[in-house]
Amino acid sequence: MAAGSDEATQAPPRERVKDVVQYLRAVKRFWPDGSRTHVTSLDFDDTGELAILSRSDDTIQIYNIKEGKHAKELKSQKYGVDLVRFSHHSQSIIHASTKIDDTIRYLSTHDNSYMRYFRGHEGRVTSLSMCPSKDEFLSCSEDGTMRLWSIQSQNAKGVLKLHGAHLGAYDPSASVIACASGLTQSILLYDLRNFDKQPFATFDLDSMISRFDPSGAGRNWTSLSFSNDGKSIMLGTSGAGHFVLDGFEGSLRHFLKRRGPSQRRAPGELGSTATPGQGDVCFSPDGQFVLGGSGSDDGVSVWDIRGADDPERELKPVAQLPFPDAKKDRVEIAVYNPRFNMLCTADRAVSMWVPDKELYGKPSS
Repeated sequence: MAAGSDEATQAPPRERVKDVVQYLRAVKRFWPDGSRTHVTSLDFDDTGELAILSRSDDTIQIYNIKEGKHAKELKSQKYGVDLVRFSHHSQSIIHASTKIDDTIRYLSTHDNSYMRYFRGHEGRVTSLSMCPSKDEFLSCSEDGTMRLWSIQSQNAKGVLKLHGAHLGAYDPSASVIACASGLTQSILLYDLRNFDKQPFATFDLDSMISRFDPSGAGRNWTSLSFSNDGKSIMLGTSGAGHFVLDGFEGSLRHFLKRRGPSQRRAPGELGSTATPGQGDVCFSPDGQFVLGGSGSDDGVSVWDIRGADDPERELKPVAQLPFPDAKKDRVEIAVYNPRFNMLCTADRAVSMWVPDKELYGKPSS
């Protein structure tokens, strides 16, 4: 694992996001040894001090964020690996499989041993999401089901059979779960205590898709997430942009326009040979900004979703954060650290973005 910069990444600062977001810079970059290797998923632990990712070479990579160093490599050549997620313990993770079967596996990173297998899906797992407050998680699959699990049991707590249920997410309070179905062009919200009942809300996105992303037709949905304040739901796509919805009413707040499409495959884009990914867009911790790929290799696009509403609902980036040198990389995965003002992005390389004090620390002229 080759680092793209020798500059140390110290504990990221905790300034307000709005004061420093335009000054984020990729101060540390790690390039893979293999030219065809790509990152397929990325996650932070609860402390924000560790980052973990899966790669297309069937390896798991762990990074120490405080020190800005690569910490460990784990191999998963037998089962493959995708959608790697930390549990609430920094030395145990869950991940989807890409070989043999569609089992979800619970792994100890301390000794690289499997502690439990979660069997049941009969198609590739397309979404994994840890519960914010409990040792539970949800999964979605190409088999059209959403399953709820406890880390402590190999048997699912519940199964929802939903047409095209490719993406799932918890709200910040862990009282609501959302499911996005591109085939029906809708997002369904369930009360977690009564998940086996009918959804208490269904957001129909058909008119939004027809207006802003007709060529995608719901097939190119890549990610589903809530803002930390619960006020917004974001549906990421591999197409021309992303949809930010009101978290309570489901109405469109913004369509986040970008320059070009992602090169990654969405769960609904069956038959594609492109590298899969978990989506290339994320909320900032304060819920004011969205950061993600531009569809090019020119860095990170930043949208201010709390700015003045455009009656046309189309929102363009307020800033473009550049890569620092000629060796550019696409942003096909973007995850904001939940504890620090730090962003991680990836395609082939892994880039760590922190506020550049030489830029935001300058006195006003």
